[in-house]
Parts: sequence; structure tokens; C-alpha cells
Amino acid sequence: MRPLLSAIRHHHRLTSAVLHVRHYKAPKQPMPPAPPKPPKPPQRPQSFTFHDAVWEDPYSWMSSLNDKVAMRHMDVYMEQEEKYTEAVMSDTEKLQSKLQSEMAPRMQFDLSTPPIRWGPWLYYRRVEEGMQYPVLCRRLLSLNEEFISSKSPAGGFDFTSGKRIEQKLLDYNQEAERFGGYAYEELSEVSPDHRFLAYTMYDKDNDWFKLSVRNLNSGALCSKPQADRVSNLAWAKDGQALLYVVTDQYKRPCRIYCSMIGSTDDDALLLDEPNDNVFVNIRHTKDFHFVTVNVFSTTFSKVFLINAADPLSGMTLVWECEGLAHCVVEHHQGYLYLFTDAARDGQLVDHHYLLCSPIHSSSSPRKWEKGFNLEELNPRFLPLPKYVSQISAGPNYDYKSSTMRFTVSSPVMPDAVVDYDLSNGKWNIIQQQNMLYERTRILYGTASSTSVANKSSNNVNFRSSSEVRSGNDNLWNDLTEFYACEHYDVSSHDGVSVPLTIIYSHKHKCANQNPGLLHGHGAYGELLEKRWRSELKSLLDRGWVIAYADVRGGGGQGKKWHHNGRRTKKLNTIQDYLSCAKFLIENEIVQDKKLAGWGYSAGGLLVASAINCCPYLFRAAVLKVPFLDPTNTLLYPVLPLTAADFEEFGYPGDIDEFHAIRELSPYENVQKDVLYPAVLITSSFNTRFGVWEAAKWVARVRERTIHDPNRPILLNLTTDIVEENRYLLCKESALETAFLIKMMES
Repeated sequence: MRPLLSAIRHHHRLTSAVLHVRHYKAPKQPMPPAPPKPPKPPQRPQSFTFHDAVWEDPYSWMSSLNDKVAMRHMDVYMEQEEKYTEAVMSDTEKLQSKLQSEMAPRMQFDLSTPPIRWGPWLYYRRVEEGMQYPVLCRRLLSLNEEFISSKSPAGGFDFTSGKRIEQKLLDYNQEAERFGGYAYEELSEVSPDHRFLAYTMYDKDNDWFKLSVRNLNSGALCSKPQADRVSNLAWAKDGQALLYVVTDQYKRPCRIYCSMIGSTDDDALLLDEPNDNVFVNIRHTKDFHFVTVNVFSTTFSKVFLINAADPLSGMTLVWECEGLAHCVVEHHQGYLYLFTDAARDGQLVDHHYLLCSPIHSSSSPRKWEKGFNLEELNPRFLPLPKYVSQISAGPNYDYKSSTMRFTVSSPVMPDAVVDYDLSNGKWNIIQQQNMLYERTRILYGTASSTSVANKSSNNVNFRSSSEVRSGNDNLWNDLTEFYACEHYDVSSHDGVSVPLTIIYSHKHKCANQNPGLLHGHGAYGELLEKRWRSELKSLLDRGWVIAYADVRGGGGQGKKWHHNGRRTKKLNTIQDYLSCAKFLIENEIVQDKKLAGWGYSAGGLLVASAINCCPYLFRAAVLKVPFLDPTNTLLYPVLPLTAADFEEFGYPGDIDEFHAIRELSPYENVQKDVLYPAVLITSSFNTRFGVWEAAKWVARVRERTIHDPNRPILLNLTTDIVEENRYLLCKESALETAFLIKMMES
């Protein structure tokens, strides 16, 4: 009977449970929140007519800086954009925090510099723990051996004897308090007698650079000179006089002044250039015997000399040529040396060349003769690591030193700062981010940090070209053990070969499965920066392919390469970039629909124009302070433009160049009713970067294209200049990286 009762009770419980289940109603799952809606700025159509073209711009009001009503609307709109970006990116907050923790240790190293010798002193910058900006310091060379570290100045004290040997010259954290909460330095020059520091800091309230001179013995600011709108400076009279260039209200460098340090007299005006199309630049020769004055426009280039011992004695013309040319004059043992790319015999030259002339030349005009041939100088050769992208000269202030400093850059190697002794051919790597190498080995499980030897102090001697060997790349702490670097020649639309460089992780590379990021610039004849960027490591370690397209308009392949990508030939730049993008996808280096573009300034114009041409090629893009509205900017400049800007993008007064400008303009060529990739634009409230160009383009893309919440068009705004602020730089890089990851995974 008991087993039967137990069975009945068990059946009853089951029946009851079933009844409960039948009557139970699961709670309704909450609907996912609706995606945030992008802001819509007001439209105020304004018509424009130029040459044979008529067009309407509904967002031209955004650049009306003198219209208080328009600027109030702009402030409201910018706040809306800021909130929209925050809402779209809110689900990446944890990812951004993780990325910041990855990037911050790498970036702290980038802001510190190894000591540079000049006279009896060693000068360097270092970052103090917990601070955002570096400190400029120096210490006597004679006490260097007592210092705790000569490779990476981290302290400032000799802890053994307790004697303080470091002198703080300028704390940029304190300068940030003087200049609106952040420190952005443009120029910095120590006087040849080591008693003064002249430097310019950006004053965001007035939108100019302010000159200050600091007494390095007392640390106090000098009462004069304290000039505004300073674009250039040079010491003279062994540090007793400072020459500086002041810009006009349109930021054209046009006036040169001379200030006698310690004098109460007004600064003397040495040159006042009245022509709006002519620009002025100064620099001192390495031996401080002369100050060179470059006066140039799009039609001519001239170089004058000022005797540094008597800066008020006038200027002497030593060189002139037709056209805009790069001209650097130096002095050595009674001879002037000219390094230039000026045309020869009326013909453009593809590279720079060297000329020389006795300082006391009686001929008029001055005769310049061909400089040395390279073979005559008995050159020595330094064995370089693989995949070098650039070799950059260092400060090299000490004119009498036999040691030359330069930086070797590579896409797969942290920058190596090298001292090369010209007298004996010995070289020394004096700074490189070894910890990055060690931590990468740990990350990839190939070694422990304790097994990695310190290789930064190699001292190698190479006396002639016959002794050059491939060398041991491990001397350079390169990262080729973990990351591959490959070069390709990509055929463009007209058959021209365009260099393409890609890097990727050996561990994560899979055919046709990797997302990719394609960098481009292609303007002003400038080199595309392909140096190792520590923030990109976070993408590489997540399986991304990083690519660099050396398109026409950029540098590195001579002046013709630049000229074939400017003005009416600017479309070559865009076609080159598109050819590289298609190559990556067609060859399964990057997965289809997972390619992103990246461009800075003029590179932003390149990437945005490429998106207009082929929006389907890209899944996302990051545009940093981009140039997006060339037609209106070149026709009606709100901010001053230079001769180089018109030489690069064209003169609207010429009808052919005007039409070429309009044809490549990202703002005017947004396609209608087409799905665009997700885009993150970073810009600044600071008017130096023209935030309205980004705002206008964002508004037009949203207005014309198909809206997809998974492909947002975002405008990220900053109130500060981020380049010199470690925290802001890290935060912005983390946001951009999180955006790219989110867009590829959505």
C-alpha cells in the first residue's frame, strides 16, 4: 500500500507541476532600446556662382564665425553631436577602458627623449609619474657618469651621493595652467650661451602662438620680448639678441623683429613684407654665424643672410630662383652651402642637390658651384634593419661634435634613436622601446622577459661599404618575430605602380578572414608615416592587417611623384588609393566588407573622396581633422591659407583647376540613396582645425545617403589639442580603435 500511495503522491506532484507550468506566463522580454537618432542641423541654403558653375550650400552658415546667432546654433549642434557619439559608443566603454590600459604604458615612453649633447650640457625631456606633459631638463655632461641612468632619464638625482645634478628648465604641466588647461608648444630654442630659452605656446583664447623667453639660471620669465603671433625665431649675437617672425591677421609670416635681451628699447623691425602673397621664414646656421631669411611665393624664392654678430647691419641676398623651391643655406669654414630642389636650366629636378659658394664672393649675382660628389666624401654605411621606412635627422645642436644623431623608423620596429660617430664609424642605439619587445614576446608566448637580453647598447664599427653585412636584426629590437611586413607594387588606373606596405601578426593571419585598415595621405610631397605606432599594436594583436598606400601627391619618390598627384592631377591620388584598396580585397589579404580607411588632414580628403567613388569598398573609416570642403575653403578661406595650399589643391581662379577642385571635393560629391560605410571624424572646437568642414560633411552624408544604425556617421569633438597630452592622446586612440572593432563585429 505504501508504494502505491507514494506513486499517487508523486503523480499528483507531477500533475500539479504541469498545471503550474501551463498557467505560467513568462515575463515579456524588454524591447531593445531604439538606436539613437543622429542630430539634424538647420539648413539655410545659400547660392554661389563662380566661373560657369552655380551651386547651393545649405550648411555654409556653419563657417560664419562672426555671426553670433549662427555660432549659437553651432554650439547647440556640436553638443548634440557629442551626445550622439557617446550614445552610439556607449556599449564599448569596457573595451575602451581595456584599450586605454594597453596603450598608456606604450605612450609614456614616446614622450621621453634621450639626452642630447650641446656644449657642456645634456638636454632631454621626460614625463614625471602621474603627469600629462613632459618636463624639459638638462644636466652637466661632466656629471653624467654619476647619474643613475644615462639611457633613459627617469629621475633627476644621483641617489648614491644625494647630489642633485638635474636642472628643470620648463615644466609643461605648469605651462598648461598659463595657457587654457593644456600645453601645445610650437617652437623651442636654447640660446647659444645656454642662458635663455625662447619658446612659443599656443594661446587658444586668441588663436595664436605667444613668444616667451625664460632665464635658465633664475627660472624667471624675461620682461621682453613677449610677442604674439610668432611663427619663427632665431638666436643671434651669441644669445644677446633674438630675431623672431610675426604673422599678420591672416597668419601670413611677414615681419621680422630683433629684440636685445635685457634691453628696455623697443624691438627693431628688420623686414616688413607688404605683399599678401609673399611669406617670410628665418633660421640660424649651425655655427650661429648667420641668420638666413627665406622670402618666397609661388613665383620666386630668395635667401638673404644676416650677420649674427651684428643683426642690425642689414640683409644680403645670396640666392634667388624662379618658382617655389626648398632652400636651406648653411655655413662652414668660409663657404656657404645650399641644399635645394630648385629647377636647373629651366627644368624641374626630381631630388635635392648641393651647391657651394665662398662667403666673400665678389661676383654679382653670386656664383654657385656644384657641391661634392658622394664618392669624394669616403662614405661609411650603416647596416640597417629590414623594412626601414624612414631615417630622420635628430636635433644635432652641437656643431663641433663628430656625433650625428638620427632616428631609424620601420613599420615593425619601435623607433631607434642612433648616435653615429663620423670620425670612426661607430654607432650606438641610445634609445628604443625594449619593454615593448619583451612584453610582446610574453604576449605571444615565445619567451619570458628574463630571457630577453638588453640589446640597446650595441657598439658596432663599420669602416667602409665593403664591410657592410646584413647584420643581426635583433640588434635593433625589431618585432619581425611576431609581425610580418610585406611590400607590393599595385597597378593603378593608368598602369603606374603604387607602393603598398602591409603588416600583420604571424599568429592571427588567415587568408580572407582578417579585417584591415588602409592608411593614405598623398599631399604636399610629404612622406606617409609608416613608423611603428604603438596604438596600432592593439589592432594587430586582434588579427587586423595594417596597410599603407604610398599614393601620388606624397613624398619619397621625387618631385614628379608629388606633382603627378596635385592640382589638376589630384584625382590620381584617389585612384591610387582605390587601386590599393581593391588589391587588398581581391588578393584576400583583407576580408571583403571588412576594410577600413584612415586619413589625417589632407589624407582625410583622400579617404573621403575614395568613399564617394566606391562606398561599397569600405566598412568603416576614421578621418582625423580632415580637409573636406576644398571648393569653399579655397574660394572663401575662413582661415588663412598658404601658397603651398593653392599649389597643392589648385587655384580656383583658373577654370580648369576650379573644376578639378570641385570634382574631388568630398563635400560636393556625396552620393544620393547609397549605403555609406560607418565613419568616425575627430575634430576640434579649436578654430585652427576648421571644425565646420567636418560638421558640414557629416550633415550632408546623413542627409543624402541611406541611413543604417549599424553604419553611423559620428563626429567626435575635443576641446584641446591632443598631440602633446598623453591622457587625451590615449583616450582618443582608444575611442578610434573601439569604433573600428565595433563596426567590424556589428
